[in-house]
Amino acid sequence: MTAKRQMSETYLVAAILASAGGFLDAYSYIVRGHVFANAQTGNIVLLGMNFFEREWLDCAKYLLPIFMFVVGVLLADRMRIKLADSTLHWRQHIILIEAIVLAAVTYLPVGGGYDLVANTLISFVCSLQVESFRKVHSISFATTMCTGNLRTATEHISLYMTENDSEHLKAAFKLYGIIAFFILGVIIGSLLCTVLERAGLIFVIFQLIAVFVLMFIDVEKKEDKAQPQEDETR
Repeated sequence: MTAKRQMSETYLVAAILASAGGFLDAYSYIVRGHVFANAQTGNIVLLGMNFFEREWLDCAKYLLPIFMFVVGVLLADRMRIKLADSTLHWRQHIILIEAIVLAAVTYLPVGGGYDLVANTLISFVCSLQVESFRKVHSISFATTMCTGNLRTATEHISLYMTENDSEHLKAAFKLYGIIAFFILGVIIGSLLCTVLERAGLIFVIFQLIAVFVLMFIDVEKKEDKAQPQEDETR
């Protein structure tokens, strides 16, 4: 179980999930009504504005994805506790749920109330992911939004300028790299969703399957095998 947890915190997994996060934002914007379903700040702002204007139906429209985001965070955290002794790593269960939900979204027609359902389900998926994958090389990060990553990366730049410790510089570039992979996901998503529309989401499902398979790799065992070879060369 320890090795699998480490694999889930590798840069490869982080990069794949960050690009998937960018893709989902492009998908929800291009295909599902020009909204961003990953982060909930916009929904909370619009909820408050509609509450002020007493547009109760629109309040429900924004409250639903916020509620599902909360449900996703709670579910991910409960699965972390309850599936600690599972054969599969608990994060692999999360990845499977994400893939199944997104597969269901591909079958929802475009337009009308279907877009609200689709964006709500995407919010649910993003909450599962952002709660479950929070570190890369022991550095806190997010896969479905960039604000926190940008702040943390820049903080490390400031720490490097103060302490002259190259580890801070490495951490900063890792996080800027995660943002770059997010942008790459947006670019790929924009291309595929423009051409394939709702079917473009299949690309993210394949990404999740790749992460699921990667998490079977025993990182510690690979490092242990490599260590004696390194010693022999010294």
